[in-house]
Amino acid sequence: MNVVYLSLGSNLGDKQAHLNQIIELLEKNQIRITERSAVYDTAPWCVEGEQPAYLNQVLKVSTDLYPFGLLKILQKIENTLGRTQKGDFQPRTADIDIILFNDWVLYHEKLTIPHALFRERLFVLEPLNEIAPEIIDPVTKKSISELFQQCQSPDQ
Repeated sequence: MNVVYLSLGSNLGDKQAHLNQIIELLEKNQIRITERSAVYDTAPWCVEGEQPAYLNQVLKVSTDLYPFGLLKILQKIENTLGRTQKGDFQPRTADIDIILFNDWVLYHEKLTIPHALFRERLFVLEPLNEIAPEIIDPVTKKSISELFQQCQSPDQ
């Protein structure tokens, strides 16, 4: 069984309902949720101009799926919930990212594990630190707790 950490986000429409629907659809697709963080209200990241705030949450899940099979299901869920936005940093009804997959490292044009930007994103690190502070990033060899502290104090 693979242990995966997913980051969920929504900043359009009924954001809490979208997060709840993501969770329902994950469970219907061979993905068992074993832990979930609180839901965080966060400002859009790396965005110029006006955009609604996000609701973000991190889930620990277990699945028999492998990375590309999981990615396919996550993209299907995003589309089912009305994600039509293309490109990075656009408003969206549903955004699901694979943050960590076991202790694997994968660099592929369609998928990078661990997520390439998660170490810079407080909206991912804060809820991830809530449920898994001791997990080690397989690239930097730092704990989530250490990465969270660094992200809060980037000049240190």
